[in-house]
Amino acid sequence: MKMIKSIIRPNKVDDVKDALAKLNIAGMTVTEVRGHGKQKGHTAIYRGKEYNVSLLPKMEIEVVVPDSLADDAIKAIVTAARTGEIGDGRVFVMPVQESYRSRTGEREA
Repeated sequence: MKMIKSIIRPNKVDDVKDALAKLNIAGMTVTEVRGHGKQKGHTAIYRGKEYNVSLLPKMEIEVVVPDSLADDAIKAIVTAARTGEIGDGRVFVMPVQESYRSRTGEREA
């Protein structure tokens, strides 16, 4: 199994969710996060004063998928999240050795 963590623009969450649903991937965790990449934020003007916004609002989507679906899920996320502009986000892939269902204690490997 693989855990796929993706950091994306907030307005792309529904697009990514729909792309994963087409692959029959339903279980996911979505979290509001803040951060920056190479662009280090941006400059904004509020009430006539300029200030730096260094931590931009993003969304983190986590899914755990079987190894056989990992490549398709990654492609779906990247395609759905892409705008072609700086700040589109990142996708991280990590191995998952095993998982347990809290309700039943059932182990999945």
